Amino acid sequence: MTVLAVIFGLALLLAVLVSSLADRGPLSTTVVFLGVGLVAGPVALDLVDTTPEAVETAAEIALFAILFIDGQHAPASVIHGCWRTAGRALVVATPLTFALVAVSAHYLVGLPWLAAAVLGALLAPTDPVFASALVGRDEVPAEVRRTLNVESGLNDGLALPAVLLLAGLAGGRPEGWTTDPLMLLLEVVLGVALGVAVPAAVVLLLKVPGVGAVERLRPLGPLAVAVILWGVCDLVSANQFLAAFCAGSTVATLRPSSSEAFRPTGELVSELVKGAALLAFATLLDPTLFVTAGVVGVMFALLVVPVSRPLAMWPATAGAGLPVAQRMGLSWFGPKGFASVAYAVIVLLSGMEHAEEVFALATVSVLVSVVAHSTLDVPLSARLQRAEARQG
Repeated sequence: MTVLAVIFGLALLLAVLVSSLADRGPLSTTVVFLGVGLVAGPVALDLVDTTPEAVETAAEIALFAILFIDGQHAPASVIHGCWRTAGRALVVATPLTFALVAVSAHYLVGLPWLAAAVLGALLAPTDPVFASALVGRDEVPAEVRRTLNVESGLNDGLALPAVLLLAGLAGGRPEGWTTDPLMLLLEVVLGVALGVAVPAAVVLLLKVPGVGAVERLRPLGPLAVAVILWGVCDLVSANQFLAAFCAGSTVATLRPSSSEAFRPTGELVSELVKGAALLAFATLLDPTLFVTAGVVGVMFALLVVPVSRPLAMWPATAGAGLPVAQRMGLSWFGPKGFASVAYAVIVLLSGMEHAEEVFALATVSVLVSVVAHSTLDVPLSARLQRAEARQG
């Protein structure tokens, strides 16, 4: 644990030192944490021994935190304004991505249909952790930022039931998770309900005479809501990812001043949990994983990551009235990240047939996506800004 703490501290310091370069160039803090983890892990120095369970937990915490923070960029007014485009992404592009990945995994890699479908389900959602790199850039058109934020905020929680259901059909028994369709539906409903109810209850509490927060402690209010929500979701087996995004949106809708006060704290929390989860993920990887994926698996990742999202999103945005540049931005930026990692570990530990191959292919795809999307967010932002200026 001490060695891991030192490695994390070094990675964090290095990320801070290169942050000015990352803000205007292709080098990203994401790649820094990933690179340090790879060097410290079995791929190079083998200084730490990380378990799949630890990586799953770290990825879930990071995903929950980012979804809660990103939800605060999407109050009800924003969701209402971009729902047509975001709805197309959720209803059309996500299922199409799932189908394209599954078909590719079956015919290119040779996975059986059920295993290929599991891989398609866990690689279909757009990851909010890496999408936030583009969402947070002011030079990106508002429509693109809002659409990516709402899409990535909701499709991770919606993909989880599909992954669990398909893993169950493929013979897997994910520990601590249900594969029953009715229970999965109930978890989705509970997640949305708690995501609205918990912050709403806190807002009502603030209206009690004599109750209030001093200025310096106000940022801790939303953080307390997030911690309570995580625990409650765990106790009642609710879908915590949908709950997180809905809670963030509810806070921003009912208490915009609290959401604004929390933003600087939230951004720091976001960087910390993202870095820790990336480091844990990278230290889990070992050479045998790449052997399992094989050359065909690497080719699969190199093909699926840059191709499946545009093929799915381009028809989904047809007729949406968006400029070509914005459609291209939405089509390219569909990163795979912590949701895919967490779900892949769940599948790996489920005992499902071909679980190792699914995990290896998902991991290689995430690595390709992390490098590609985290290094291209700056040039893509600049291109979108230039296109917007020409049209204006």
